[in-house]
Amino acid sequence: MECTVKKRSPKMTTVALLGTGIMGAAMAPNLARAGIDLTVWNRTRSRAEPLAAHGASISDTPAEAVADADVIITMLTEGEAVRAAMEAVGPALRPGQVWAQMSTVAAEAVAPLAKLADEHGLIFVDAPVQGTRQPAEQGALVILAAGPEAARPQLAPVFDAVGKKTVWLDEDGASGAGTRLKLAAVAYGISLTSILAESLALTKALGLDPALFGEVITGGPLDSPYLQAKLGAVLADDFTPSFTVRNAEKDTRLITEAAASANVRLDMAEAARDRFRRAIAQGHGDLDMAATYYASFAAS
Repeated sequence: MECTVKKRSPKMTTVALLGTGIMGAAMAPNLARAGIDLTVWNRTRSRAEPLAAHGASISDTPAEAVADADVIITMLTEGEAVRAAMEAVGPALRPGQVWAQMSTVAAEAVAPLAKLADEHGLIFVDAPVQGTRQPAEQGALVILAAGPEAARPQLAPVFDAVGKKTVWLDEDGASGAGTRLKLAAVAYGISLTSILAESLALTKALGLDPALFGEVITGGPLDSPYLQAKLGAVLADDFTPSFTVRNAEKDTRLITEAAASANVRLDMAEAARDRFRRAIAQGHGDLDMAATYYASFAAS
């Protein structure tokens, strides 16, 4: 495993970004600012259109987006959406294009995606990101990558634009090493969020101001920037999504499925999934995942 330090390349790279949800929309301006010739596509065009102000071209179809691209980035909700998008653009693909699959997908979905890439002569790189909307906006994501050495120079300006660090794990994208590590890392963030939400809910239920919990933790060994961000969201009742409850529930499914296939028990992830499902049933699915706080109460 190795880490690469950011280095800017003077050569312009042409990139097609498929998917401008929370993460894709946050990444796109950084790609454009880095001098990358960027074309974006989203199933709902209106969500992509604001990116034109940052210098991105907006395509009506994914095939149009990828036609002239050196690098194709997929940043979609899950593996089936990625597969469907790439199958739809099949005739527009050309051998030698690099496909950076940066969505969070099931571990078992990676090999079929790599096979699809091989059928079209694409260079496949499994490259999910660690981080949510704010790090994406800051160009401070961590890219967890697996793919051939030959693809790395072309990807360097792309990954440098959106991330503070790239961790190369394997030379074979089909191995899914990036996705497997991503699932382990996101399990940590999801569990932390759920534990914090429960602690704040318990503080309130015991008749105390949840802000007092923050006073106890802040500045101590259990403090962290992440804890402060989620603590602030709950205390301010501001659940502007950085990573939604609905996406967190999806990821806990991927995590628990991967764990089951590896014959390992993940009690925290399983419990977190139940909490997210309750929060969704309460109507909080599109809020930030810190809204799992509401799952501790019978009604909200």
